[in-house]
Amino acid sequence: MCASAPVPDPAARPAPRRRTVLVCAVTAPATAALVSGCGGDGSSSGAELAATSDIPVGGGKIFADEKVVVTQPVAGEFKAFSAVCTHQGCTVGSVTNGLINCPCHGSRFRVTDASVASGPADRPLPPREITVSDGTIRLA
Repeated sequence: MCASAPVPDPAARPAPRRRTVLVCAVTAPATAALVSGCGGDGSSSGAELAATSDIPVGGGKIFADEKVVVTQPVAGEFKAFSAVCTHQGCTVGSVTNGLINCPCHGSRFRVTDASVASGPADRPLPPREITVSDGTIRLA
């Protein structure tokens, strides 16, 4: 309908109706934005989260806007998990003493694998994909 439908004889093409013009004017930019957000050649990494030096060994750092927590259980080993508590959906609030802590109801998760150290949560935090390169941690 928006110029993608072939018309056999251009002279026989009727003038576009106002509705057709409006629909095309509204949907074309949105479609272009969606397509351009697909990553194109796939060479671009996700958002930069932090430098590796920002993540303490045996601890971690919470990125609330991205809803991710990055941990470094042992030197040079970085892991990422959802920062959304599996109990009732609160964002975890701190990482201390090897534990990721939820401030809402007290659930605690281990920095090594996000398994539940203490409830009320009964499921681990889901893993998130990250890449670590040249001292930078990015969402994958």
